[in-house]
Amino acid sequence: MLSLSKLFKYKYLPHFIVLLLLLLLLITGAVPGYITGKWQWKEPPPVTNLNLIKKIRSQGLTLPGWKTVEQVEQQIGEHKWSLQVLQQESTKNKAILLLLPQNGPKDQPEIEWTDVNGWGKGRWGKWDIAQERSARFVVKKSSPGGNTETTVEAQFFRVSTNQDTFAVLQWYALPHSGYYTPFRWFLADQLAQWQKQRQPWVAVSILVPMEPLGQVETTWPLAQSIGETVQSTLMTGVFNTTK
Repeated sequence: MLSLSKLFKYKYLPHFIVLLLLLLLLITGAVPGYITGKWQWKEPPPVTNLNLIKKIRSQGLTLPGWKTVEQVEQQIGEHKWSLQVLQQESTKNKAILLLLPQNGPKDQPEIEWTDVNGWGKGRWGKWDIAQERSARFVVKKSSPGGNTETTVEAQFFRVSTNQDTFAVLQWYALPHSGYYTPFRWFLADQLAQWQKQRQPWVAVSILVPMEPLGQVETTWPLAQSIGETVQSTLMTGVFNTTK
């Protein structure tokens, strides 16, 4: 049986590591800024390809194997998102793709998922979440230097409305990863700024129609496939620093 001291150690070690990392970032970032008078958080490094990223709002994404039936700018919360109705070219599968691109160098993810929940309830009259779980998928990329894998940590759940039922997959897409929580982006961006770089982001919410009150896991293979396609398209498109 574990002692209380060992239990505390195992339970809180990850939090301690995160706090230690933040302290290191504060020391290495704030102290030079204090000495020179140049505060990095007032003038953060520019975001590479920001103009291309912002165009997603009006143009959406062109996804291999999928046809865009409709694309509009949709007001969700305080921001305008890209809303695309998609249809798979080889089947009758359909999906709704919501994308919120970063709008400026100081713009950061905050309450996007809460905004989507409010929009869904306003649009369909009800937005009941069930069968929620964390989800992970991997995007593989071939390059001259060898094959690479990018891991995305997302959130997957079922939503019931007054008209339809959806399987929903959500995450913040980054150039080399993806996370469901804004805090993970914050850490990645702080590390990037330490190297005079940035971590651009795009909020992604995919809605896949499914049978009313069914098991969300039956839709996972399709949702995962769309998620991989979206992340891959962003990585080779607007996040590609060679453009």
